[in-house]
Amino acid sequence: MNCDCGNPQPYADCCSRYHAGPLHLQAPTAEALMRSRYSAFVRDLSDYLLATWHPSTRPVTLEPNPEGLRWLGLEVRRHTVQDNDHATVEFVARSKLGGRAQRLHEISRFVREGNRWFYVDGDMR
Repeated sequence: MNCDCGNPQPYADCCSRYHAGPLHLQAPTAEALMRSRYSAFVRDLSDYLLATWHPSTRPVTLEPNPEGLRWLGLEVRRHTVQDNDHATVEFVARSKLGGRAQRLHEISRFVREGNRWFYVDGDMR
């Protein structure tokens, strides 16, 4: 079975290693971090989401997923590297809640500090 993020590897060989495995919090690229964050949303791993959110924009807490929310998939449209420490990822995440389909299309900004990538913020499309 594919990982939640859409990669063909199983979760244990993909995003799990960043969530709690040997590479905990060490996604090697902004795209890998974005995919692992999507998987964390699917699995309701708010501690991981907060730990990978840049302190300058990080909320104090995150609400758990609403009852009945189903994540339907992730499409990464573009990963752009500005320099060694700055990148953007354009993606579309689809979900369903209460029989209504939802779509989140965002261009997210990422920064690398101390050899760790962080989500900073994003522009909705």
